[in-house]
Amino acid sequence: MTTAEIINAQTATSSNKLSFEDSATQILADSAEQVSSINGQLVYRCELNKLISVLKLLKANESMDFSQLSDLTAVDYPARIQRFELVYQLLSITHNQRIRIICAIDEGQIVPSATGIYKSAEWPEREVWDMYGLFFSDHPDLRRLLTDYGFEGHPLRKDFPLTGYVEVRYDDIDKRVAYQPVQLTQEYRDFDFLSPWEGDQELVHSSLNAEVENNQNSEKEGGS
Repeated sequence: MTTAEIINAQTATSSNKLSFEDSATQILADSAEQVSSINGQLVYRCELNKLISVLKLLKANESMDFSQLSDLTAVDYPARIQRFELVYQLLSITHNQRIRIICAIDEGQIVPSATGIYKSAEWPEREVWDMYGLFFSDHPDLRRLLTDYGFEGHPLRKDFPLTGYVEVRYDDIDKRVAYQPVQLTQEYRDFDFLSPWEGDQELVHSSLNAEVENNQNSEKEGGS
């Protein structure tokens, strides 16, 4: 392939992508807002009450044909009013295009399950429930996926402690796995960041003076 043919192919691909982006923006005009992205990917943001309608529209519309949900995850932003963001990654095999749908929700809000639209959403929604504690309504089997049934908390939340709440050990007496509160082998220490060789100079001098004074008193008592 010559250089001119390569340039023409790249130009055609770029124009096709632009036209597809325009079509997506027009179709989602009443439901979602486009968000700028670094890599030029198609990213749109929608409200929770429009999430399912957006997913249905992207899948059913022939000019979009996003027939596959390739990924579903969440992000935790504790400082925001709407703390969590749900991220849906869709793939159109027909048009070789990807699109990302972002939906901001607050803690305690119930998210409608996308399993009725994309069967592949079943396990990712279980993972989001397990890791972030976001509840999905109408899910066929919303259970923990990566942690144990008795696990406390949701590990990917920013306020979850690095040590967790409980630790697991095997109980020889009961012959089963037992849970117990986390016990750290070393207690928390407040470091003063002083050199271990120099230490607190004021404390060092005062201790040396006290030692000299004690030696002098001992000599006086021995001489008397």
